[in-house]
Amino acid sequence: MPEIPALNVIATPRAPAAIGPYSQAIAAGGWVFTAGQIALDPAAGELLFPDDIRGQTEQVLRNLQAVLEASGSALGRVVKTTVYLADLQDFAAMNEIYGRFFTAPCPARSTIEASRLPRGAKVEIEAIAIRSER
Repeated sequence: MPEIPALNVIATPRAPAAIGPYSQAIAAGGWVFTAGQIALDPAAGELLFPDDIRGQTEQVLRNLQAVLEASGSALGRVVKTTVYLADLQDFAAMNEIYGRFFTAPCPARSTIEASRLPRGAKVEIEAIAIRSER
């Protein structure tokens, strides 16, 4: 029977703290699975750029980057993202900022319109990544 990898909780003060019974990310074997990130200020826990999808997307990706780096990974090692948008009309603006953070080969991606996101956010992104070789 194959050995089940240990589950390692990832936590960093450079990203918003988990506000419920979940972890910022879990590393298992050579993989890291992040929780969804919204545009919260890591220090204050307040939603940034409440009416600006571009600003929110940038903050979300900075938060995601911090969690990935704390896990021993990086944006360049992401294999899959899931993007949740409160309004699919914001897709082009989100995609513009997203494209600044991910370069070829870009991760696989699903984009879903959600009726509501936590704290009234416009965008939430989660990722699956390969952990860097140590």
